[in-house]
Amino acid sequence: MIEAAGVSFDYGDTTVLDQVGLEATAGQVVGLIGPNGSGKTTLLRTLYASLRPRTGCVAVDGDDVGALRTREVARRLAVVVQEGATDLPVTVAEMVLLGRSPHLGNFQRPGEADHRRAAAALRQVGARHLAGRVFAGLSGGEKQRVLIARAITQGADHLLLDEPTNHLDVRYQHEILQLVRQLEVCTVVVLHDLNLAARYCDRLVLLQDGRVVAAGTPDEVLRPEVLEPVYGIGVRRVPDHGRVQLLFSPLDDRNQP
Repeated sequence: MIEAAGVSFDYGDTTVLDQVGLEATAGQVVGLIGPNGSGKTTLLRTLYASLRPRTGCVAVDGDDVGALRTREVARRLAVVVQEGATDLPVTVAEMVLLGRSPHLGNFQRPGEADHRRAAAALRQVGARHLAGRVFAGLSGGEKQRVLIARAITQGADHLLLDEPTNHLDVRYQHEILQLVRQLEVCTVVVLHDLNLAARYCDRLVLLQDGRVVAAGTPDEVLRPEVLEPVYGIGVRRVPDHGRVQLLFSPLDDRNQP
């Protein structure tokens, strides 16, 4: 379980998060949604102790994440972020094997079981054929799949992802999020695409200007009266085999004949 309570964070004189709370339980996928600049990525970074909040606390299975050693955080939390991982000439296989680092002793090399785990993770994300390629030479979408494979290889019980579908085509967007759901770990994911959030998340937290303006199931949060004031765009819900599906249009279009 990941719990955040009363989390506030400032960049200089600018408050980016203001008394934010969040709860994600085992086997659950919680989506962080909201417009650009709403604080989604900053909140995610506080969850894995990359940022220390000004107020509030973050706990992983009841333990203050800020008090854990770096290696212990890495054993419990696997993270996939948007920043480029490395420009060093490492192969994809070597990049994925780095996921085993928190479980190895100092100067200990990965064993056969670690290599098997990395190969299996690459197959899961459809990237086994990339194993011998240099990571830095991959496309953005290929890199994203490899980084998710590294997170799977890490074997943590908690998974944090910042826009994991970025740079992926439609097919791989769905395949990656389907895979995330099947992992059955505690997952928090930042998503911009609200229809993907509706399809693959159990609960959503909607942020605006660093505050939580709505939280609940996709059916509860993804409603026109909730989304239109936040995004400034017209929203219409349409039936989709029992799921929430949204259509968008400029608000001014409503006044057109």
